[in-house]
Amino acid sequence: MFRALLFLTLFAGTAAAATPRYNVLHIVSDDLNCGLACYGHPMVKSPNIDKLAARGVRFDKAYCQYPLCNPSRSSFMTGVRPDTTRVYENSTHFREANPEIITLPQSFIKAGAFVARVGKLYHYGVPTQIGTSGLDDPPSWMEFINPIGHDKAVEDKIFSLVPGQFGGTLSWFADEDPAPQTDEKGAEAAIKLLEQHKDKPFYLAVGFYRPHTPYVAPKKYFDMYPLDKIELAQGPGKDQDGVPPAAYMSYKKEQDKLDDNLRREARQGYFASTTFMDAQVGQVVDALDRLGLADKTIIIFHSDHGYHLGEHGLWQKQSIWEGSTRVPLIICVPGTSQKGKTCPRTVELVDLHATLTDLCAVEAPKTEGYSLKPLLDNPEADWSHPAYSQVLRGQELGTKAPKFKDEQKKKARGKGKAGGFMGRTVRTEQFRYTEWGQDGEHGIMLYDMVNDPAEAKNLASDPAYADKVKEMKGLLK
Repeated sequence: MFRALLFLTLFAGTAAAATPRYNVLHIVSDDLNCGLACYGHPMVKSPNIDKLAARGVRFDKAYCQYPLCNPSRSSFMTGVRPDTTRVYENSTHFREANPEIITLPQSFIKAGAFVARVGKLYHYGVPTQIGTSGLDDPPSWMEFINPIGHDKAVEDKIFSLVPGQFGGTLSWFADEDPAPQTDEKGAEAAIKLLEQHKDKPFYLAVGFYRPHTPYVAPKKYFDMYPLDKIELAQGPGKDQDGVPPAAYMSYKKEQDKLDDNLRREARQGYFASTTFMDAQVGQVVDALDRLGLADKTIIIFHSDHGYHLGEHGLWQKQSIWEGSTRVPLIICVPGTSQKGKTCPRTVELVDLHATLTDLCAVEAPKTEGYSLKPLLDNPEADWSHPAYSQVLRGQELGTKAPKFKDEQKKKARGKGKAGGFMGRTVRTEQFRYTEWGQDGEHGIMLYDMVNDPAEAKNLASDPAYADKVKEMKGLLK
């Protein structure tokens, strides 16, 4: 386990007059969709996250700004959108375009809090960079810990659709060795930090690695999900009539190898990893309660983006369908009268910087998100902000994941057209509208999410919805 203490000169002598009103425990899961019991999943066991939902507000329509780790994390940790961070893939650091930007944890450093992270908050490759800092942002932390566990020692045993590849490929392993996994070590390290800093204001960010591929977890968690009980994804498949080809360009060729049995095994591994991660969340939150910190600590739990498990014939991320953009988001504020309430409004991860600094009375820079405090006070409050997501596509239809040379990447970052094109989507409480390319040159999509939650019928060319297309296009602009 690697541990370092950073002596930051950036904020020397600039601590705010008042310390934060609350501590913050910020928990982030990697590649987690809304397949949790508290979100209505009929099979997944998530008792500890469910307990968080019961003590706070669960946001039913929360969305990432980009369905890929680095762009999403760069956005929610800064409070600005991908077109401002200029991060559209997993290799660019947001400070290249924004060297002086103040991140969410930096706002708490300025306010005089102890600020630390355990595990993955900014991007680094899983599993190859586990145990390192990857593409971290050193100015954001006073202390950081990079846990590494037994899952890194068993990579030669992992089944993968592409042998030897794990992070971007469907892969899984039920580990029978009792040695602690990386997330278990991360939970242990987070608990020690809570114990050490319980008597002063803190912002502690804890990033768990599961259920990101490879889906490695102790075998007992796999045993919770017998293969003969696992149902496959229902609804429309890939290459549906009336849907632009760009919508399916996150499909990976190796997924042609999947038969129904492998699909069940993949879902089993993902569910097992989710429940394993949930257990680690429980360890950390139980420690917070044991230390008497519950009455003065905000707990926030969310994922970096959604994740497909066969819906629309797709697996993993990088689509802008509902399954890939929607995320679980739970916020627990001490003393709230809204325990166990569900908020139906559309919110975004880019809102988190403004929300946490507002709740804690911490001075913060102007961001591109909105404070969710009104919805935490009243989950049914009026709210006029739709949710926006985007994804970069390849140079021409038919290519798979976007891969550009450096000069192409720079052009694509500018307008999302040269060297590639951008897909952009806007989500209201009832509709999702998507344009592929400039002004929808590669296709448009409109779905009634209330009456068609599976996104089975593209209404964009239906004359009866012409006015709705015009309205949603206006929102997207």
